[in-house]
Amino acid sequence: MRRNRGTRADRGAGGERGRVRGRFPWLSYAVVAVGAAVMVVPFLDLLMSSLKGSGEYGRLPYRFLPEAFDLSNYRAAFQRLDLPLLFRNSTVATAVITGSTLLTSSLAGYALAKLRFPGRELIFRLVLATMMFPPFLFFIPHFLILVHWPLAGGNDLLGSGGAGLTVSLAALVMPFLVSGFGIFLMRQFIVAIPDDILEAARIDGAGEFTLWWRIVVPQTKPVALTLALLTVVNAWNEYIWALLVSTANPRLMTLPVGIQLLQSFLDPDRMVPVMMAGLVLSSVPVLLFFLLLQKHYLRGVMLSGLR
Repeated sequence: MRRNRGTRADRGAGGERGRVRGRFPWLSYAVVAVGAAVMVVPFLDLLMSSLKGSGEYGRLPYRFLPEAFDLSNYRAAFQRLDLPLLFRNSTVATAVITGSTLLTSSLAGYALAKLRFPGRELIFRLVLATMMFPPFLFFIPHFLILVHWPLAGGNDLLGSGGAGLTVSLAALVMPFLVSGFGIFLMRQFIVAIPDDILEAARIDGAGEFTLWWRIVVPQTKPVALTLALLTVVNAWNEYIWALLVSTANPRLMTLPVGIQLLQSFLDPDRMVPVMMAGLVLSSVPVLLFFLLLQKHYLRGVMLSGLR
Protein backbone atom coordinates (compact mmCIF):
# COMPACT_ATOMS: atom_id res chain seq x y z
CA MET A 1 0.00 0.00 0.00
CA ARG A 2 2.86 2.36 0.82
CA ARG A 3 4.42 1.61 -2.51
CA ASN A 4 1.18 2.47 -4.30
CA ARG A 5 0.85 5.77 -2.41
CA GLY A 6 4.46 6.65 -3.26
CA THR A 7 3.81 5.82 -6.87
CA ARG A 8 0.74 8.02 -6.98
CA ALA A 9 2.66 10.82 -5.30
CA ASP A 10 5.44 10.51 -7.86
CA ARG A 11 2.91 10.54 -10.64
CA GLY A 12 1.26 13.59 -9.12
CA ALA A 13 4.60 15.44 -8.95
CA GLY A 14 5.42 14.48 -12.51
CA GLY A 15 1.99 15.57 -13.66
CA GLU A 16 2.41 18.90 -11.89
CA ARG A 17 5.77 19.47 -13.61
CA GLY A 18 4.14 18.57 -16.93
CA ARG A 19 1.34 21.09 -16.35
CA VAL A 20 3.90 23.79 -15.51
CA ARG A 21 5.79 23.07 -18.70
CA GLY A 22 2.55 23.10 -20.68
CA ARG A 23 1.42 26.37 -19.09
CA PHE A 24 4.74 28.20 -19.58
CA PRO A 25 6.39 26.72 -22.68
CA TRP A 26 8.16 30.02 -23.34
CA LEU A 27 10.19 29.57 -20.14
CA SER A 28 11.90 26.45 -21.48
CA TYR A 29 12.60 28.14 -24.80
CA ALA A 30 13.99 31.19 -23.02
CA VAL A 31 16.37 29.10 -20.93
CA VAL A 32 17.58 27.24 -24.02
CA ALA A 33 18.00 30.51 -25.94
CA VAL A 34 20.02 32.10 -23.14
CA GLY A 35 22.24 29.03 -22.87
CA ALA A 36 22.80 28.99 -26.63
CA ALA A 37 23.69 32.69 -26.62
CA VAL A 38 26.20 32.21 -23.80
CA MET A 39 27.91 29.51 -25.84
CA VAL A 40 27.74 31.10 -29.28
CA VAL A 41 28.38 34.80 -28.60
CA PRO A 42 32.06 34.35 -27.54
CA PHE A 43 32.79 32.45 -30.76
CA LEU A 44 31.02 35.12 -32.84
CA ASP A 45 33.04 37.79 -31.03
CA LEU A 46 36.21 35.83 -31.88
CA LEU A 47 35.19 35.73 -35.54
CA MET A 48 34.27 39.43 -35.67
CA SER A 49 37.47 40.42 -33.88
CA SER A 50 39.54 38.55 -36.46
CA LEU A 51 38.07 40.86 -39.13
CA LYS A 52 38.80 44.16 -37.36
CA GLY A 53 41.40 46.60 -38.58
CA SER A 54 44.54 47.87 -36.86
CA GLY A 55 43.82 49.60 -33.54
CA GLU A 56 40.12 48.81 -33.73
CA TYR A 57 40.12 46.02 -31.13
CA GLY A 58 39.71 47.24 -27.57
CA ARG A 59 38.48 50.68 -28.55
CA LEU A 60 35.83 52.16 -26.25
CA PRO A 61 32.90 52.09 -26.55
CA TYR A 62 33.25 48.48 -27.61
CA ARG A 63 31.93 47.63 -31.07
CA PHE A 64 30.88 44.04 -31.74
CA LEU A 65 30.99 44.40 -35.53
CA PRO A 66 34.12 45.64 -37.33
CA GLU A 67 34.01 48.96 -39.14
CA ALA A 68 35.19 47.25 -42.32
CA PHE A 69 35.61 43.51 -42.78
CA ASP A 70 39.39 43.14 -43.16
CA LEU A 71 40.80 39.80 -44.33
CA SER A 72 44.39 41.00 -44.08
CA ASN A 73 44.60 39.53 -40.57
CA TYR A 74 44.31 36.04 -42.06
CA ARG A 75 47.00 36.84 -44.62
CA ALA A 76 49.24 38.13 -41.82
CA ALA A 77 48.70 34.92 -39.85
CA PHE A 78 49.75 32.86 -42.87
CA GLN A 79 52.79 35.07 -43.48
CA ARG A 80 54.02 35.16 -39.89
CA LEU A 81 53.42 31.50 -39.07
CA ASP A 82 54.50 28.29 -40.75
CA LEU A 83 50.90 27.08 -40.72
CA PRO A 84 51.53 23.87 -42.75
CA LEU A 85 54.10 22.76 -40.15
CA LEU A 86 51.86 23.73 -37.23
CA PHE A 87 48.86 21.96 -38.72
CA ARG A 88 50.97 18.87 -39.42
CA ASN A 89 52.29 18.68 -35.87
CA SER A 90 48.85 19.24 -34.35
CA THR A 91 47.19 16.74 -36.69
CA VAL A 92 49.78 13.99 -36.18
CA ALA A 93 49.80 14.44 -32.40
CA THR A 94 46.00 14.50 -32.18
CA ALA A 95 45.58 11.43 -34.42
CA VAL A 96 48.17 9.35 -32.52
CA ILE A 97 46.84 10.37 -29.09
CA THR A 98 43.23 9.65 -30.08
CA GLY A 99 44.02 6.28 -31.64
CA SER A 100 46.14 5.17 -28.69
CA THR A 101 43.56 6.37 -26.16
CA LEU A 102 40.74 4.46 -27.87
CA LEU A 103 42.80 1.27 -28.18
CA THR A 104 44.20 1.22 -24.64
CA SER A 105 40.93 2.37 -23.05
CA SER A 106 38.91 -0.31 -24.83
CA LEU A 107 41.34 -3.13 -24.03
CA ALA A 108 41.85 -2.10 -20.41
CA GLY A 109 38.15 -1.41 -19.95
CA TYR A 110 37.30 -4.89 -21.21
CA ALA A 111 39.87 -6.52 -18.93
CA LEU A 112 38.68 -4.61 -15.86
CA ALA A 113 35.00 -5.23 -16.62
CA LYS A 114 34.86 -8.84 -17.79
CA LEU A 115 38.05 -10.69 -16.83
CA ARG A 116 38.69 -12.17 -13.40
CA PHE A 117 42.28 -11.89 -12.15
CA PRO A 118 44.02 -11.06 -8.84
CA GLY A 119 44.35 -7.36 -8.14
CA ARG A 120 41.66 -6.27 -10.58
CA GLU A 121 39.87 -4.02 -8.10
CA LEU A 122 43.15 -2.51 -6.91
CA ILE A 123 44.16 -1.70 -10.49
CA PHE A 124 40.78 -0.11 -11.12
CA ARG A 125 41.15 2.04 -8.02
CA LEU A 126 44.60 3.12 -9.16
CA VAL A 127 43.11 4.10 -12.52
CA LEU A 128 40.52 6.20 -10.70
CA ALA A 129 43.27 7.77 -8.60
CA THR A 130 45.04 9.04 -11.73
CA MET A 131 41.94 11.13 -12.51
CA MET A 132 42.37 13.06 -9.26
CA PHE A 133 45.59 14.80 -10.33
CA PRO A 134 45.89 17.55 -12.97
CA PRO A 135 47.93 16.37 -16.00
CA PHE A 136 50.44 19.24 -15.85
CA LEU A 137 51.56 18.01 -12.41
CA PHE A 138 53.57 15.28 -14.15
CA PHE A 139 54.91 17.30 -17.10
CA ILE A 140 58.37 17.92 -15.60
CA PRO A 141 58.92 14.21 -14.68
CA HIS A 142 57.70 13.22 -18.16
CA PHE A 143 60.10 15.69 -19.78
CA LEU A 144 63.05 14.40 -17.74
CA ILE A 145 62.19 10.82 -18.71
CA LEU A 146 62.17 11.78 -22.39
CA VAL A 147 65.46 13.67 -22.04
CA HIS A 148 67.18 10.60 -20.58
CA TRP A 149 65.59 8.04 -22.91
CA PRO A 150 68.32 5.47 -23.73
CA LEU A 151 69.73 5.26 -27.28
CA ALA A 152 67.65 8.17 -28.60
CA GLY A 153 68.63 11.69 -29.64
CA GLY A 154 72.33 11.07 -29.10
CA ASN A 155 71.94 9.39 -25.70
CA ASP A 156 74.00 6.39 -24.69
CA LEU A 157 72.65 3.24 -23.07
CA LEU A 158 72.45 5.03 -19.72
CA GLY A 159 70.41 7.91 -21.18
CA SER A 160 73.02 10.65 -21.09
CA GLY A 161 74.89 12.68 -23.67
CA GLY A 162 72.01 13.89 -25.84
CA ALA A 163 68.47 15.25 -25.95
CA GLY A 164 66.63 11.91 -25.92
CA LEU A 165 63.14 11.89 -27.38
CA THR A 166 62.51 15.58 -26.73
CA VAL A 167 63.55 16.48 -30.29
CA SER A 168 61.20 14.01 -32.02
CA LEU A 169 57.46 13.98 -32.70
CA ALA A 170 57.15 11.22 -30.11
CA ALA A 171 57.65 13.86 -27.42
CA LEU A 172 54.31 15.49 -28.30
CA VAL A 173 52.30 12.31 -27.66
CA MET A 174 54.12 10.21 -25.05
CA PRO A 175 52.39 11.58 -21.90
CA PHE A 176 48.90 11.22 -23.40
CA LEU A 177 48.92 7.73 -24.94
CA VAL A 178 46.87 6.27 -22.06
CA SER A 179 43.91 7.98 -20.41
CA GLY A 180 42.59 7.06 -16.97
CA PHE A 181 39.30 8.77 -17.77
CA GLY A 182 39.04 6.80 -21.03
CA ILE A 183 39.61 3.49 -19.23
CA PHE A 184 37.01 4.39 -16.62
CA LEU A 185 34.45 5.45 -19.25
CA MET A 186 34.89 2.33 -21.37
CA ARG A 187 34.88 0.03 -18.35
CA GLN A 188 31.60 1.48 -17.07
CA PHE A 189 30.00 0.92 -20.48
CA ILE A 190 31.40 -2.60 -21.02
CA VAL A 191 30.12 -3.75 -17.60
CA ALA A 192 26.57 -3.50 -18.99
CA ILE A 193 27.26 -6.00 -21.80
CA PRO A 194 25.57 -9.32 -20.80
CA ASP A 195 28.00 -12.01 -19.68
CA ASP A 196 25.81 -14.67 -21.31
CA ILE A 197 26.80 -13.42 -24.77
CA LEU A 198 30.49 -13.68 -23.93
CA GLU A 199 30.09 -17.10 -22.32
CA ALA A 200 28.26 -18.43 -25.37
CA ALA A 201 31.08 -17.21 -27.59
CA ARG A 202 33.66 -18.85 -25.30
CA ILE A 203 31.81 -22.14 -25.55
CA ASP A 204 32.03 -21.84 -29.33
CA GLY A 205 35.80 -21.53 -29.00
CA ALA A 206 36.31 -17.78 -29.24
CA GLY A 207 39.35 -16.36 -27.48
CA GLU A 208 39.45 -13.18 -25.43
CA PHE A 209 40.83 -11.09 -28.27
CA THR A 210 38.06 -12.36 -30.56
CA LEU A 211 35.46 -11.54 -27.91
CA TRP A 212 36.83 -8.04 -27.59
CA TRP A 213 37.05 -7.40 -31.33
CA ARG A 214 33.84 -9.12 -32.50
CA ILE A 215 31.46 -8.39 -29.61
CA VAL A 216 32.76 -5.64 -27.32
CA VAL A 217 34.09 -3.18 -29.90
CA PRO A 218 30.85 -3.05 -31.97
CA GLN A 219 28.80 -2.65 -28.77
CA THR A 220 30.93 0.23 -27.51
CA LYS A 221 30.95 2.27 -30.72
CA PRO A 222 28.76 5.14 -29.35
CA VAL A 223 30.84 5.69 -26.22
CA ALA A 224 34.07 5.24 -28.22
CA LEU A 225 33.03 8.08 -30.55
CA THR A 226 32.24 10.23 -27.51
CA LEU A 227 35.67 9.49 -26.06
CA ALA A 228 37.28 10.18 -29.45
CA LEU A 229 35.66 13.61 -29.68
CA LEU A 230 36.69 14.59 -26.15
CA THR A 231 40.24 13.36 -26.78
CA VAL A 232 40.52 15.21 -30.10
CA VAL A 233 39.47 18.49 -28.50
CA ASN A 234 41.89 18.11 -25.57
CA ALA A 235 44.82 16.99 -27.73
CA TRP A 236 44.27 19.69 -30.36
CA ASN A 237 44.14 22.45 -27.73
CA GLU A 238 47.04 21.19 -25.58
CA TYR A 239 49.34 24.12 -24.87
CA ILE A 240 51.54 23.70 -21.77
CA TRP A 241 53.18 20.42 -22.81
CA ALA A 242 53.58 21.51 -26.43
CA LEU A 243 55.23 24.74 -25.26
CA LEU A 244 57.63 22.78 -23.04
CA VAL A 245 58.58 20.41 -25.87
CA SER A 246 59.00 23.22 -28.40
CA THR A 247 61.68 24.79 -26.22
CA ALA A 248 63.86 21.78 -27.05
CA ASN A 249 62.91 21.72 -30.73
CA PRO A 250 61.02 24.67 -32.28
CA ARG A 251 60.03 22.42 -35.20
CA LEU A 252 57.65 20.65 -32.82
CA MET A 253 55.48 23.73 -32.33
CA THR A 254 51.72 23.13 -32.53
CA LEU A 255 48.98 25.59 -33.44
CA PRO A 256 48.22 26.87 -29.90
CA VAL A 257 51.91 27.56 -29.26
CA GLY A 258 52.50 29.17 -32.65
CA ILE A 259 49.48 31.45 -32.32
CA GLN A 260 50.54 32.57 -28.85
CA LEU A 261 53.99 33.46 -30.20
CA LEU A 262 52.43 35.88 -32.68
CA GLN A 263 52.41 38.53 -29.97
CA SER A 264 56.21 38.58 -29.89
CA PHE A 265 56.65 40.01 -33.39
CA LEU A 266 53.46 41.91 -34.18
CA ASP A 267 52.50 45.54 -33.79
CA PRO A 268 50.53 45.73 -30.50
CA ASP A 269 47.68 47.60 -32.24
CA ARG A 270 47.29 44.73 -34.71
CA MET A 271 48.36 41.83 -32.51
CA VAL A 272 44.97 40.78 -31.13
CA PRO A 273 43.03 40.67 -34.44
CA VAL A 274 45.78 38.58 -36.08
CA MET A 275 45.84 36.23 -33.09
CA MET A 276 42.05 35.96 -33.33
CA ALA A 277 42.41 35.06 -37.01
CA GLY A 278 44.86 32.32 -36.07
CA LEU A 279 42.47 31.02 -33.41
CA VAL A 280 39.63 30.89 -35.94
CA LEU A 281 41.81 28.88 -38.33
CA SER A 282 42.85 26.48 -35.56
CA SER A 283 39.26 25.93 -34.36
CA VAL A 284 37.82 25.07 -37.78
CA PRO A 285 39.07 21.42 -37.88
CA VAL A 286 37.74 20.66 -34.39
CA LEU A 287 34.41 22.32 -35.20
CA LEU A 288 34.03 20.29 -38.38
CA PHE A 289 34.94 17.10 -36.52
CA PHE A 290 32.28 17.81 -33.91
CA LEU A 291 29.62 18.54 -36.51
CA LEU A 292 30.37 15.25 -38.27
CA LEU A 293 30.12 13.24 -35.03
CA GLN A 294 27.44 15.27 -33.28
CA LYS A 295 24.73 12.62 -33.56
CA HIS A 296 27.01 9.83 -32.32
CA TYR A 297 28.35 12.06 -29.54
CA LEU A 298 24.88 12.79 -28.14
CA ARG A 299 23.96 9.12 -28.32
CA GLY A 300 27.16 8.14 -26.53
CA VAL A 301 26.55 10.68 -23.78
CA MET A 302 23.05 9.32 -23.15
CA LEU A 303 24.12 5.67 -23.21
CA SER A 304 27.23 6.05 -21.08
CA GLY A 305 25.63 8.26 -18.44
CA LEU A 306 28.29 10.95 -18.96
CA ARG A 307 27.21 14.38 -17.75
